[in-house]
Amino acid sequence: MTKEEFVALQEKNEERIAQIRKSAYALHDSVNQKYAATLPYGYHLDMVANAVREYGHLVCAEEKDMLAMIFGAYFHDSIEDARQTYNDVVKIARTLIDEEQVIMAAEIVYALTNDKGRSRAERAGEKYYRGIRETPYAPFVKLCDRYANISYSCVGHDKLNLRMRGVYQEELPHFLEAINAHSDDIRFSVPQELIDNLFNCLKAD
Repeated sequence: MTKEEFVALQEKNEERIAQIRKSAYALHDSVNQKYAATLPYGYHLDMVANAVREYGHLVCAEEKDMLAMIFGAYFHDSIEDARQTYNDVVKIARTLIDEEQVIMAAEIVYALTNDKGRSRAERAGEKYYRGIRETPYAPFVKLCDRYANISYSCVGHDKLNLRMRGVYQEELPHFLEAINAHSDDIRFSVPQELIDNLFNCLKAD
């Protein structure tokens, strides 16, 4: 899909995208979740969704998949952080997108939900990454999530930003390999253009 086609597809569905965004905002606000301690969590959700909207043409196989990708971006933390179950996500999706997109969208959210664990490594172990690699568009949405977090870590210079920037930089080689399904199916791809921008962010002063 060309970038122009993907942009036109978004414009055609802008009202539905706005509804998805509003619903995700309300969900995370309902549990008083913040990003970087002080920002509304929608700040992060917008960053992830904006990356999907910017680079999604590189992975989108069919027009009908676009809204599932956008939904996955906005709701990717809903099970992990907003007290939702998989079935809750399915119910929400059914109010926002077509039935044929619902399961694809819910599976992206489920794949991006960390496992139970006492440490960062336990929460994102091999089982977690295998689930991402086996789910259409999950590698891409996860890459957009990491891109959003890295981008934010690179704009601030407080202790948390500097610490997380170091964490992301150290994790990056393993992370990129862990989400890469090495598949010929474009839905499982991780765009090199986005990876290059991620590295450029980390290299910037």
